Amino acid sequence: MIRKLLILVIVLFAYTGVVVAQSQPENTEHETHRQVPLPDIELPFYNPIETQSSRSLSSGTSIQMDPLSRELLQRVADINRKILLAIEAQLDDDLVLAEDYINQSIESVQQLLNDNPEVQNNRRFNETYRSVMAEYHEFYGLAGPVLNVEGDIFEVREDLFSQDDWFDGSYFTMPPGFNDRRFDVPLIMNTQVNNQIHFLTVRRPEIMERWLERSTYYFPMMKRIFEEENVPQELIYLSMIESGLVPVATSRARAVGLWQFMQATGAAYGLEVNWWIDERRDPEKATRAAARHLRDLHRIWDDWHLAIAGYNISPRGLRRAINLSGGVRDYWTIYPHLPRETRGYVPGYIAAAMVAMNHTDFGFDTPETTRVYEYDVVEIQGSVELSVLARFAGISTQELRNLNPELLRFATPPGPNPYPLKVPKGTRDSFMAQYREMPESKRQTLVVHTVSRGENLGAIASRYGVTVRALYGANDNLSSLIRPGQEIIIPVPGGSNVAIRADSPSNARQARTLTSSAGSTASGQASSAPAPAGTVRMSYTVRSGDTIGHIAEWYNTQAWRVRSWNNIGNTIRVGQRLTLYVPANQREYFTRVNSMSRNEKQQMMAQRRNQGIPQNQVASQSGEVISYTVRRNDNLSDIARAHGTTVNAIMQQNNLSSTLIRVGQTLQIPVTR
Repeated sequence: MIRKLLILVIVLFAYTGVVVAQSQPENTEHETHRQVPLPDIELPFYNPIETQSSRSLSSGTSIQMDPLSRELLQRVADINRKILLAIEAQLDDDLVLAEDYINQSIESVQQLLNDNPEVQNNRRFNETYRSVMAEYHEFYGLAGPVLNVEGDIFEVREDLFSQDDWFDGSYFTMPPGFNDRRFDVPLIMNTQVNNQIHFLTVRRPEIMERWLERSTYYFPMMKRIFEEENVPQELIYLSMIESGLVPVATSRARAVGLWQFMQATGAAYGLEVNWWIDERRDPEKATRAAARHLRDLHRIWDDWHLAIAGYNISPRGLRRAINLSGGVRDYWTIYPHLPRETRGYVPGYIAAAMVAMNHTDFGFDTPETTRVYEYDVVEIQGSVELSVLARFAGISTQELRNLNPELLRFATPPGPNPYPLKVPKGTRDSFMAQYREMPESKRQTLVVHTVSRGENLGAIASRYGVTVRALYGANDNLSSLIRPGQEIIIPVPGGSNVAIRADSPSNARQARTLTSSAGSTASGQASSAPAPAGTVRMSYTVRSGDTIGHIAEWYNTQAWRVRSWNNIGNTIRVGQRLTLYVPANQREYFTRVNSMSRNEKQQMMAQRRNQGIPQNQVASQSGEVISYTVRRNDNLSDIARAHGTTVNAIMQQNNLSSTLIRVGQTLQIPVTR
């Protein structure tokens, strides 16, 4: 209790500092600072490289940032407020409510990063993020540093991009046999590129040696895919700068994989992400998506250097730099107006490509090619532990995970579609002979956890990647006090709704590229997805300064739903009309949003945070009910919202004692007038 009170005091102090700082002027001069990594809150199975990312932010130098706009500052304050509410809920022993606030704060942080990637360079945001993740780790009992990334590339990039305007020619000369032949992507020489070459060949040559060794494994596959997608093959060297060729690399902004896809961008190119798998971590699928993404960026900007910069920075940031440069679409012209990381990103790519393609000229040995990225595929029906499957393949569990980095859990995903498991080349026949003899009891149907001494519900939920709320829903009469030896049912989510492919993005047919979304009409393109039951359709016209995240908040929905309803990516433009769906009984409340000013919307959100949606603007229920059959991945919260009712109303109508529901179950849903 004393520890929780101390945390409450610390967060109150931090929150007060954020609110008071709204009136403080800030220096707008760009300077660098140590960026705080954003850890992946999923359960990683492998962390091969110790980073120095947990070092303190404190230093003897002054840190100056671009000031957050008032609107963004309000969002930071809202995040801090949610953390305060989470701590207060813990003091009241309400773990479910505490978890809700913690998860809301994490979602808000992620949405803020999605809407404004450049905010990660702001000190206030980083301090708020540290508080969020500290509370997350405390609640779920996670060990290790609060701030963590996976992969060595992020420390390397921080060093690589830290001196982008410095070059001392007295310490460096180009090798006499250097080959600067022409490519589709101009590999030019200038001070910035020379500086990065100097870093990779003189200051830190061990980094390039490591990248060259890894490239022999992945590059043959990458070259084949880039050729198939009609993208310049020299762009495969961008993966060196993106991830250091580590397929499980995870950045502070939760970009993942060899090609560092954010979840929203990955989804736009068909990469499936769910509780069981993350296709951003699959080398082949991510490479296919990256080739298509780079091709789309080139179609948008008509310049490869701008396209590469666009891979690192948001379209908004790139347009801002172009506007500040008089509208000139040339990377080296807009260079001074870009964030420091993007200023180092394109020269870093050019340097890595030049050195890698001419590594012997720079004094590097040609790495011995001992193996390349290849595999056999076996289809696994249902959920089977990886340790069992590894024995069939004649390898260790970790080796099987390394072949299948997209797998996030202890077993293959359940579901009606088989999972395409990768096994070492040449082992398929022996694997299948043993797999056919496997007892049916080896397939997972129910996960039960036996409580050990010192465990709490938060730690158990974190171990299995579920929520405390889900544990309460799956276990009748469960309390916050648990005892050693007690058995707790773990509500494991279902598998994917689509058949998982072995070598390409599983949702590619449904995906929309940035080019197609950027070229949509002013009125938007209606989604092929059906309207949620119990909702009415509304239209919103985009105004200056709007983001998908803001619009989703105003209409009390999620950003991914807005993108899905309108078949768009993250880019919207002024005057574009978006389709949204709101509960039918809240039509009156949401009708006025489209005509509100920005200040009125802020007042509405403040009122909603304090009081919720006013009940006098919510229609009453009609007393009628409809039947609904539970589908895979459904939960009561989503069902209630889709039908314009509440979880409590559904539970009362169906005499449910918990929120646990099962696929195929028929529910009676109270409907509205």
